[in-house]
Amino acid sequence: MNLILASGSPRRRQLLSDLGLTYEIRLREVDESFPAHLRRAEIAEYLACHKAEAYRADLASDELLLTADTIVCLDDDVLNKPADAAEARQMLTRLQGRAHQVYTGVCLLPGDGRPPVVFADETTVHFRALSEAEIDFYVLNYQPFDKAGAYGAQDWLGLAAIDRLEGSYFNVMGLPTHRVWAALTELTAR
Repeated sequence: MNLILASGSPRRRQLLSDLGLTYEIRLREVDESFPAHLRRAEIAEYLACHKAEAYRADLASDELLLTADTIVCLDDDVLNKPADAAEARQMLTRLQGRAHQVYTGVCLLPGDGRPPVVFADETTVHFRALSEAEIDFYVLNYQPFDKAGAYGAQDWLGLAAIDRLEGSYFNVMGLPTHRVWAALTELTAR
């Protein structure tokens, strides 16, 4: 099957390439709002499936669509992509010195009519305490506006602030590669 990645994330592209996969990229704007009653992993799965539905009618029978959505949760609050520097600073101030959860929902939608494979992976991220100067440095120099929770595990803040993870590092980057690989292996064997 021909793999289609419906994501603008350079991190997801790199992770799929690092897995040795060949894929085509397709992009379109999809509303990322979700029903208020959903919580944590349910939100990530819902958003991944919602994105996949936007592409369903265009899939050929020999294509397999991969969509994903990553959210950051602090307690029961979802920290999406910050709208501006002030919101990024606010998010990072809340996250510093605490543990939070990162969920990535994945939807693999075969174009041949088989049902989608949907799952979410969870990673707990522990941040050390950060100074205002460190937060300001990060926001000014790394422009974290395309990242849930206003940070990337793979860039300066991740290197300087994450003191431990419980779960997959790659999940925090935006794609639980171990689970994606297993699901792709199973889907292509059928």
